[in-house]
Amino acid sequence: MNNKFDALKDDDSGDHDQDQGSPKDGEKENIEDEDREQNFAKKKMVVPGAGEHPLQYNYTVWYSRRTPGRPASTQSYEQNIKPIGSFASVEQFWRFYSHMIRPGDLTGHSDFHLFKEGIKPMWEDDANRMGGKWIIRLRKGLASRCWENLILAMLGEQFMVGEEICGAVVSVRFQEDIISIWNKTASDQATTARIRDTLRRVLNLPPNTIMEYKTHTDSIKYSMGRLPWTGDC
Repeated sequence: MNNKFDALKDDDSGDHDQDQGSPKDGEKENIEDEDREQNFAKKKMVVPGAGEHPLQYNYTVWYSRRTPGRPASTQSYEQNIKPIGSFASVEQFWRFYSHMIRPGDLTGHSDFHLFKEGIKPMWEDDANRMGGKWIIRLRKGLASRCWENLILAMLGEQFMVGEEICGAVVSVRFQEDIISIWNKTASDQATTARIRDTLRRVLNLPPNTIMEYKTHTDSIKYSMGRLPWTGDC
């Protein structure tokens, strides 16, 4: 298992917005970022250890943080999300998770993303672009427990929707926290309904909990200003 959480703790001391350098410097930074991500993909492929219990899929944890109120382009968002580790077995997950900061202890405008290996936590990724996400807004103090229940259900294949699940996100904000689970096919209403019902069960949500489904196509339109903005997620 590859654990980069020490580096993440260093990053957490400040935001990761782009430097206002010259175009030449920016180009160089973009190339370096791409090289780092390619090297991560090549070097960080993980396999279960001897005697370990393999998960059905390998997963990568990503972290992002940005300054609130500052518009983020697709390019700057992609530069903000940093892979911090991958795992392929139950044992590797628990070793990794035991060293992670819990969402409730994060500060600022921060996100954890847990996605199947090979899928970036971006709307535009090929695995995501025709899909969407269920969104639940939480009052402060609930994020850590809900996030743990959500990812354990996802890793344990409790959603029973085949390969539809792409990943999950927890977003820490000042007034509330947000969790979401992403799937591949927004038009498959039977699948999205099953995900919704399973989400209610594994999170033990009250019957009156508001759950919103948003397609990634709509999210892209919101971000580009083509539709009125209705929220942070």
